[in-house]
Amino acid sequence: MAARIRLSRGGAKKRPYYYVVVAHGASPRDGRYIEQIGTFNPMLPKDSPDRVKLIEDRCKHWLSVGAQPTDRVQRLFDGAGLLKRDARNNPEKAKPKKKAQERAAAKAKAAEDAAAAAAGGDAS
Repeated sequence: MAARIRLSRGGAKKRPYYYVVVAHGASPRDGRYIEQIGTFNPMLPKDSPDRVKLIEDRCKHWLSVGAQPTDRVQRLFDGAGLLKRDARNNPEKAKPKKKAQERAAAKAKAAEDAAAAAAGGDAS
């Protein structure tokens, strides 16, 4: 089973606190893990030095033996300078879906018809 570097949630309700852990891919999010290699506290300001704490030599070790980090952990590692993460770009995701496009087309047609009726009523 492949090892994953991921976040394990702790903390109270609406007060998240995450542990950066190395776990087997099949183990549950907050379940058994192999090793804890850091912490992440999203409640602190982004410029706080206590927001992300990593044991860098252990992080490098697990990356070298093939553990796959999740996207959020890749972001944390990129901020710490351990790993280079390429920015994702999906312009298709921001486009309206099929039903929204149909509603927009119907609204545009109704506005066009209203404009034509107003122009026709003024010409009389």
